[in-house]
Amino acid sequence: MSKKVLIIEDDEAFGDSMLQRLKNAGYDTTLARDGGEGLKKITDILPDLVLLDIVLPSMSGYEILEAKIKNDHIKNIPVIVISNSGDPTGINRALSLGVKDYLIKSQCTAEEIIAKVAMQLGSAGDATGSQGQNVTQNDGLGGRKILWVEDDKFLSDIIARKLSNQNCNLIHAITGEEALAHIEEDMPDIVMLDLLLPGMNGFQVLQKIKSNPKTKHIPVILLSNLGQQSDVEKGETLGAAKFLIKATVTLDEIVKEIKKTIPA
Repeated sequence: MSKKVLIIEDDEAFGDSMLQRLKNAGYDTTLARDGGEGLKKITDILPDLVLLDIVLPSMSGYEILEAKIKNDHIKNIPVIVISNSGDPTGINRALSLGVKDYLIKSQCTAEEIIAKVAMQLGSAGDATGSQGQNVTQNDGLGGRKILWVEDDKFLSDIIARKLSNQNCNLIHAITGEEALAHIEEDMPDIVMLDLLLPGMNGFQVLQKIKSNPKTKHIPVILLSNLGQQSDVEKGETLGAAKFLIKATVTLDEIVKEIKKTIPA
């Protein structure tokens, strides 16, 4: 059964575009163009995720969030805010009301939004793989060390929750320099490496891993919003085992790739 996503958005072009893109990605998607209507739909359809604008007719996004946390039936439904406003006060207010992420329309693409949805929900379909096995069960990652190099806090938190089901030892680094220190000290079984990082970028980190005789055997999976063929080819040339594009993979698929790539 497909995961249900409710979009509450009064911008007609943006709302219609996201509705179609999420449907194409396999999600059961509904659109509400009014705050009051959106709150009613949250109660009626109990979506798995809500994408919420802040400035809406009849009822603002903040009012929806405030009403939601007072209702035991819907308070735990995750919400990602997508707003025109990047005001820190507004962002903090939304975060205090329990949203999982806050995106600014002018600073994100539709592909990045879909990637955030995928990271939050995992597969668009149900939680079983093609052979009917539950992909969240421990199937070879118990006790393995996984270094995840990612500077997006929300994404890192979601990844940590997902991999906690695998009983692995997850090590998190925010910068390339921090990642290299962890690799020397912890010798992980696999490295999941974002490309866009503060300071040293992912390609530079990968080059250092593969040029060091002590660490060159460690498989590295690149996971990035960059998906140009030149980036993929550069990753392969530098020795990456796999190049995954955030907007096109789910968390379940990432876990499967880790299991396929990690040394036996």
